[in-house]
Amino acid sequence: MSLNNNKFDALNNFDDSDDDDFNDQKTREPSMQHILVPPEEHPLQFTYCLWFSRRAPGKHTAPQSFDQNLKMVGRFASVEQFWSYYCHLVRPCELTGHSDFHLFKDGIKPMWEDEANRCGGKWIVRLRKGLASRCWENLILAMLGEQFMVGEEICGAVVSIRFAEDIISVWNRAASDQATTNRIRDTLRRVLNLPPNTILEYKNHGDSLKYGMHGIVASLK
Repeated sequence: MSLNNNKFDALNNFDDSDDDDFNDQKTREPSMQHILVPPEEHPLQFTYCLWFSRRAPGKHTAPQSFDQNLKMVGRFASVEQFWSYYCHLVRPCELTGHSDFHLFKDGIKPMWEDEANRCGGKWIVRLRKGLASRCWENLILAMLGEQFMVGEEICGAVVSIRFAEDIISVWNRAASDQATTNRIRDTLRRVLNLPPNTILEYKNHGDSLKYGMHGIVASLK
């Protein structure tokens, strides 16, 4: 696996969402090619895809532009492959502007319109500035380690860096399955070590689609 040595290099090309190179569909769609896991590595239960998006300051995100701003960082299927990416990435608290990391199961795009997400929703935790890096790491390690114990119900997770606060969310397939969504909520509280009075909000993707909003950006304004 070829990786950059500088943790910022993997994001350098994402600063300009108008670059013609990023209009190529191949830069936005994950490859469905099987990832080989060497016998000495520790396979994950699922293959995952890491995405990054950034909106330019003062730039309104139109429905057609969100998909263009969504860039794939890489795919991995083992613990070792995950760390080879993660250790070279800037941490969320070091990001600036309107930026997001998205970690989703391979084949699921971090958009409401994706078939795996359409009938689902997400738990949202709003964080004061300075907590995003620790919470994001705890969340994705719990997700990769199957600590939520809900089978294939988890679609992915997002950390969103904003001006006044940061936001973490966990996406699941079936918003109507209250028992499962409650289990995800309780596990999220535990892995993030949230105070008992922390408010967690659940948003149904169907409501967002019904009102014509697009992707995750509109829901986090």
